[in-house]
Amino acid sequence: MSRLSTPAFRKPSTRNQQDPSKRNNPNGLAKIGNSDKDYDENNDKKEQGIPDEDMVYINVSGTLFITTYTCLNMYPNTLLGNEERRKKYYSEKLNAYFFNRHRPCFDSILHYYQTGKEAPPLNVDPDVYAKEKEFFGIKKEREVAVFIPEGDGSDGLDCINSSRMKVHNFLQDPRSSSLAAVWHGFDIFFICISIGFLVFESEPTFKNHFVDPDDEYYTPLFITNCIIMGFFTTDFMVRLVTWPSLVDFWKNLFNVLDILSILPFYVNLLVGPTDDEDTTMNKQHYVVLRVCRIFRIVRIFKFVRHSRDLLIIMKAVSNAKRELILLVCLLFIFVITFGSIMYYIESGEKGTNFNSIMSSCWWVIVTITTVGYGDMCPTSAGGKLFGGFVLTLGIVFLALPMTIIVSKFSFVYEREKM
Repeated sequence: MSRLSTPAFRKPSTRNQQDPSKRNNPNGLAKIGNSDKDYDENNDKKEQGIPDEDMVYINVSGTLFITTYTCLNMYPNTLLGNEERRKKYYSEKLNAYFFNRHRPCFDSILHYYQTGKEAPPLNVDPDVYAKEKEFFGIKKEREVAVFIPEGDGSDGLDCINSSRMKVHNFLQDPRSSSLAAVWHGFDIFFICISIGFLVFESEPTFKNHFVDPDDEYYTPLFITNCIIMGFFTTDFMVRLVTWPSLVDFWKNLFNVLDILSILPFYVNLLVGPTDDEDTTMNKQHYVVLRVCRIFRIVRIFKFVRHSRDLLIIMKAVSNAKRELILLVCLLFIFVITFGSIMYYIESGEKGTNFNSIMSSCWWVIVTITTVGYGDMCPTSAGGKLFGGFVLTLGIVFLALPMTIIVSKFSFVYEREKM
C-alpha cells in the first residue's frame, strides 16, 4: 500500500492535457507529499513491475492512496471491487476516485483488500469503523472466500474458510463478541497469575513450594500452573491454525513471544524440577533450564496485545528507529573516545580503578547518564578536570538527539491516535 499525504498530487494524465505537476517542472517529475526529492513515477512503476493500466488512485478526504485494480477486483461484491459501483465516485478533476470518508479507517479498508485480513484502526470508535466497512461493502469475514478457487467443492471450502476467520477474529478482537471479551479477560487474568508465580518462585520463603515435590503446596501450585499453560497453549495453537498465512504468523512478534513463553514450561517438565544449587544435574540440562527461566519473562509482553495505547507506543518507537540508531552510534563514539582518554590520564595513578579502557567506558556511561554509582572516580587533578568536562558535555550530548526523538515520537503517537 502506498499513501501520499497531499491532496494536490495527481496521477499523470492519459489525455492531451498538461499534468499540473509538470507546469513548473520541465523534467516531468511529480512531487510527492512534502518531500524535496524528485520522484520519477514511471520509473518507480517499472521497478515494481506494475503496468500503468493496472494502477488505481483513490483520494480519501485529501489523502491519496495507490493500489491496483487486480487487488480490488478480488472482491467483486464490495464497492471498490465492482467497476459499476466505483465509477460513480471517479473525479475527472482529480483523475482519481474520490471518497469524502474517514481517512484513518481507510488504511484498514485498503489493508483488507490487500491481505484479506481485518486490522481495525487503533483508537478509532468501533462503530465508526463498522460504518466505513458497511459503506465499502465489506461484510465481516465473508469476502475472504474470494481467495478460494471456484469449482471443485469450493462451497465446502468457503464454509471452512469463513469459520476460520470467525475464530481468528474471535481471538484477535475482544470487541467481536461478548464471548471474545470473556476469553481475553481470562487471558489477562492468567498472564497476571503466571507473572506472580515467576516473581514468588524467586523468593527464598516460597521457593520450595514451587520446586520441592514433597512440599504440601507444590501439587496445587503445579496443577494451577498446568491449567494456565494449557490455556496459553490452546490459545497459541488455535491462532496458528486459523491465521490466514503461516508465514505471516511467524512474522508477528507477539506470536513469537507466545511460543517463547510457553516452551519453558514443557522443557521443565522433561528435565524435571530442580534447585539452583543442584550439583548432580547434567550441566547441559542446567544451562537449558536457566535459559528457559529467562524466557519466562517475556510473558509480561503478552499484556501489549490487549492494550491499544501500548501498541501505538510500540509503533511510534518503531517509526523513530533511525533516530534511536543515531543516538546509539553517537553514544558509542562518545563512550569509546572519552573512555580511552580517561584511561590514559588515570592509568599511572596508584590505586586507580581505571585499569582498562573497558572499565573507563563503564565510568563514562555512568557519568553522562548522571547515575553516578560512585564505584569509580578519578583521583588525579587532570582526571577530575576531565571528568567534569565529560559530565557537562554528556548532558548536552544526550539532550540534543533526545529532543529529536521525543518530537518524532509525539508526532507519530498523535497521528496514530487520530
